[in-house]
Amino acid sequence: MGLAVLLLAVMMLGACSSPSSSAKEQGKHVSFLYNFSTNSLDPHVDSSYVPIRAGITETLVRLDEDNLTVAPWLAESWEGTDGQNWKIHLRDDVTFHNGKPLTGDSVKASLERAMTESVAVKNALKIKSIQADGNTLQIVTNQPFPEFISELVNPNTSIIDVTETDIVNNPVGTGPFQLASFTPGSKLEVKRYDSYWDGASPLDGVTFAFNEDANARSLALRSGQVDIVYRPEVESLDTLDAEPGIKVESTSTFRVHQLTMNMERPALQDVNVRRAMDALIDRQKIVDTILLGHGEAATGPFLPSLPFAPTYEPSSMGADAAVDYLQQAGYSLVNGQMQKDGKPLQLTLLTYPARADLPLIAQVFQSDAKKIGVEVEIRQIDTPEDYMAANRDWDLATYSNLTAPRGDAGYYLNATYHPDGALNFSGAEDPKLTAIIDQLNRTVQPEKRAVLAEKAADYVHENVINSFVLHPSTIVAYNEEKVKNWVTTRSEYYMITNKLDVM
Repeated sequence: MGLAVLLLAVMMLGACSSPSSSAKEQGKHVSFLYNFSTNSLDPHVDSSYVPIRAGITETLVRLDEDNLTVAPWLAESWEGTDGQNWKIHLRDDVTFHNGKPLTGDSVKASLERAMTESVAVKNALKIKSIQADGNTLQIVTNQPFPEFISELVNPNTSIIDVTETDIVNNPVGTGPFQLASFTPGSKLEVKRYDSYWDGASPLDGVTFAFNEDANARSLALRSGQVDIVYRPEVESLDTLDAEPGIKVESTSTFRVHQLTMNMERPALQDVNVRRAMDALIDRQKIVDTILLGHGEAATGPFLPSLPFAPTYEPSSMGADAAVDYLQQAGYSLVNGQMQKDGKPLQLTLLTYPARADLPLIAQVFQSDAKKIGVEVEIRQIDTPEDYMAANRDWDLATYSNLTAPRGDAGYYLNATYHPDGALNFSGAEDPKLTAIIDQLNRTVQPEKRAVLAEKAADYVHENVINSFVLHPSTIVAYNEEKVKNWVTTRSEYYMITNKLDVM
């Protein structure tokens, strides 16, 4: 790449991605460039989860990604044999960044605020009451809910001191780093919290910056402007890997790229139209050409290696199959347009740039749909969760979702297909599917839970409530001559930790 282009891209990053000179002068420092921006650091509503990813906040429990189990974090132990009455014992050596001790009362207040600020958190936790006694919490859920503890992995349940006045711009958590400054939509500077309960970080500070341009992120690493880049441009990986001192890591995650179907739109209420849209997706071609092999074609929401992932029978795919399904729905090709009752099939497809592969997937889908006479208008949006929740003027959306970030199928099925789900953008409200999910929520034994999860996933598959494209790998590139102890996690929650260091 020419020097002029490189310099131009670096200038494009500007202040939004470069560490301040004062941060560099602090001593041991890491500059991290992320692909999503945020205008709020309120951990109870921030959908980008920046506070926990930047090491500012922590949750009561965390995911043990090696064993797919829930592990202690701010809570050291818990009991709840009946699945409804829970006792949680907190660590007794934790302080907030303002020096106040973590207590049962402060955790109670934080959880109650999370449920007040976020209906999604309230629906997910199903808490009826919380009582604090010293460093012990007594929590009663409004129904038997065996997976309650795993829901506390959710970054939106991060524990903060709610007596602080500016939570949006300066949340006070318990993590290894405390906020030094925040420029909404641009970056935050964090500094070491010397009294961190799990041992102070060897770093003095970290710059956590945002840039949604994958190419610019790659160039920032090559130029030495940043030390770690999350999701660099796929096309640049060979170039990055060939650079002396740069390491590229590609790790399978619990994520799926899906085609979300808006079930409230008349055309998509016909299952055969949904099947036609699903048949148009050439999954392996997308993995090979757009992700350059850094992913796995999906047949369902869960990675096949997970114990609750169903095995699906092959279904008819391709343009011919799509046309057959549309004909079953009453459509026919007239003057190059797929029509029904004289009206052409025209669909609006949402996508967003923060995940660089999603707009490309949308373009491939648009091109393939045009070949069979279906017109697809691509509309680019910035914040998919906010837009899809507030607007119903779209038919399809490319969306990326974590499906098992807590080691269990319950999170995704509840969030995406239950009528109360925070990510139920398809508007699914199917009594049969809801009953399966409700039964899953009441079931304790892992074997029985796996059976119910498979049953729910099979129902989604059979009715094509959403369509699943691929399981992308998470790609991180960093300066291995400087950065020490970076770990690319499968959950994508834990990034800036007290183990991160420089040479």
